[in-house]
Amino acid sequence: MTTKKIPFSPPDITEEEINAVADVLRSGWITTGPNSALFEEELAHYCGTGHAVALNSATAGLELILKVLGMDRGDEVITTPYTYTATSNVLLHRGIMPTFVDVKKDSFAIDEQKVYEAITPKTKAIMTVDIGGVPVDYDAIREVLNAKNRQDITLISDSAHSFGATYKGQKVGGQMDFHVFSFHAIKNLTTAEGGAITYNDNSFHGKDNLYKEFKYTSLHGQNKDAFAKMQAGAWKYDILTDGFKCNMTDIMAAIGRVQLRRYDEMLRKRAELHQVYSSVLGEKEWAILPFDRNEVMESCHHLYTLRLKGFSEEKRDRIIQKMGEKDIATNVHFMPLPMFTVYRNLGYRLEDYPNAHAQYANEISLPLYSKLSLNDAEYVAEELINCIESL
Repeated sequence: MTTKKIPFSPPDITEEEINAVADVLRSGWITTGPNSALFEEELAHYCGTGHAVALNSATAGLELILKVLGMDRGDEVITTPYTYTATSNVLLHRGIMPTFVDVKKDSFAIDEQKVYEAITPKTKAIMTVDIGGVPVDYDAIREVLNAKNRQDITLISDSAHSFGATYKGQKVGGQMDFHVFSFHAIKNLTTAEGGAITYNDNSFHGKDNLYKEFKYTSLHGQNKDAFAKMQAGAWKYDILTDGFKCNMTDIMAAIGRVQLRRYDEMLRKRAELHQVYSSVLGEKEWAILPFDRNEVMESCHHLYTLRLKGFSEEKRDRIIQKMGEKDIATNVHFMPLPMFTVYRNLGYRLEDYPNAHAQYANEISLPLYSKLSLNDAEYVAEELINCIESL
């Protein structure tokens, strides 16, 4: 039998995105400008939020929030070890040692009870992570702050995976104080690289104009962006803070604007692929199917995070190898951060987070992207079954 080559997550780019980029290139203005501003407006409208700030990555968005809100060495930020390193790298950059708390048993979501126990007088923020397109229970996190009478703590959602997901009937983006999305090449909606902050309160923590502060801090602290500065006679500018350089270009924004117009259809296709996998694999006693939807929330199906009941890490890795031999790319999301050298050297120990380790050890992410055909998804599921049942 001839095998098919199934990549893990190629971008869904059409001639419409290509033409939009060409239009920007022909316009003579390729960095931050009118397309970026329009993309921010369209993102805020899509998420139902007051504001959106488009940037060159989700990582930059997380770091920008910490910088603008003045979180620094000596402060504490509670987060999860079950995430990509970007979530906590931004804390290390600020001189903050992450306060990791474990995920709930048999879940990818941070444990609210452990969050409650981890809060101290030095806690300045809680940074939750939406895994695979599934929101955490945002209201449950807010209830922790109410129970502690600590409404001063900033709630940041690393929503890199959950753009387009819903929580209690609303698109993700305005439930926490800040949400940060990723538009990296493998995300549901891509701008090649890229990300955005969404939020509602532009006077958060007494700020005069939080949007304006985010914007100039993303441009080295310069009070004029390049578009404004290049207008005839408008060269003079000021530097207001020691900012970053993480603005989104109009080339990226042009891709994102087209993707956003196509996004509902892309999400529909992802949901169909999720259902194909679950219908084929759901009959197997070894398959622990990923979350789809319930009465509270609906995934945007960024990842199909299958877990293999009773499998060790070594046995799971053998399955990944066997699938690779069939030209089917799979992945793992994620290695808990204490498994990495940088975090081990900082004193974090994997054994302190047993639930995170258990989630990781038997997780396998199957290919899921809007260009994948339903027949190919069925083929992937059947080949996975063959690999597992031939061990």
